[in-house]
Amino acid sequence: MADSTPNTVEHAESAGAEQNNKSSGKRRTLLIGLALLVILAVLGVYLYHLFYGRFHESTDDAYVNGNLVQITPQITGTVVSIGADDGDYVEQGQVLVRFDPSDSEVALQSAEANLAKTVRQVRGLYSNVDSYKAQVASRKTDVERARSDFQRRQKLAQGGAISQEELSHARDTLTSAQSALTSAQQQLDTNAALVDETDIASHPDVKAAAAQMRQAYLDEARSSLVAPVSGYVAQRSVQVGSRVQPGTPLMAVVPLEQIWIDANFKETQLRDMRIGQPVEVEADLYGSDVRYRGTVESLGVGTGTAFSLLPAQNASGNWIKIVQRLPVRIRLEPDNLKKHPLRIGLSTDVNVDLHDQDGELLAQKPLEQPRFSTDVYERQLAEADALIEQIIQRNAPGTRAGGVAGR
Repeated sequence: MADSTPNTVEHAESAGAEQNNKSSGKRRTLLIGLALLVILAVLGVYLYHLFYGRFHESTDDAYVNGNLVQITPQITGTVVSIGADDGDYVEQGQVLVRFDPSDSEVALQSAEANLAKTVRQVRGLYSNVDSYKAQVASRKTDVERARSDFQRRQKLAQGGAISQEELSHARDTLTSAQSALTSAQQQLDTNAALVDETDIASHPDVKAAAAQMRQAYLDEARSSLVAPVSGYVAQRSVQVGSRVQPGTPLMAVVPLEQIWIDANFKETQLRDMRIGQPVEVEADLYGSDVRYRGTVESLGVGTGTAFSLLPAQNASGNWIKIVQRLPVRIRLEPDNLKKHPLRIGLSTDVNVDLHDQDGELLAQKPLEQPRFSTDVYERQLAEADALIEQIIQRNAPGTRAGGVAGR
């Protein structure tokens, strides 16, 4: 029994040492594995930054924006009908709101009558010129006749064939004829000054009457408010029977094909960003299943705080530096917009590919064509000019109204 006790103790110590060695080996293995994981993670982050991260900048502070075309009247009127409501699709030129046209129609009829009367009056001015020309020609004949008669009597008086009294009467007749010629010539000049270097259509009186007619026609046409662009109606506030003043917002038309993304990037993200770089956009509405392609259209020329109503004053003692954000406008390609339309104000995530560094930081030349335009109001002017030309031709046959219609 005395010999077995030391053997048992030695066996226990050997087992404990072996277990400690195994625990140390496992700990060492775990530490090595953890170190390898850390190294691999760091290597992965480095490789990600080296091959992808440094060529891409992304932000989720980005929102859909677009044109909000306000429909506002240009004349005072009472609403008698509304042609569209919120969410309705409207075509360019479609009537959205109609005013009571009674007053504008009366004003248009008055302007038409005034233009017709003015054209006839101007025709009378040209006729007067022709009449005074005829009078001047007649007075010249009278002067020549009186001069010949006076010269003949003057010769007879020298020979004593007629009396001095008769010669005096001939002299008076010549003087009277010359005075009549002078008066007729002055009247001709006065009337000719009213029509010189003009025709009926380009006469100032006719052009003034045509301008009044054009304004009356536009007022009558503007009693019907049309959609400047095709799009969807939003924010309708007008009601039937309302008396509205010029400039009052009645509704808005949103052309959803004319939308873009305003992405707010940190100032530290803009160093390598250039106009024209490709962009990938993901909308929260559709998730990662739908992606939109776009390009950087412009980089902001100031931060949001710089253009705020009350800009920050940093010259105080408790100033804290805050990373600023600048807006970057992204133009979307139309490939997915029809199938997956976006709405103004939706949140998006954008990712800009920075590989292409050939673009500019800021635009270097102005646009050659308008970015947005409409021609619905030009049609109103064209219709007004056509009506003016008809009135002039009816009241002055053979006259072209190009000078008036061309403004």
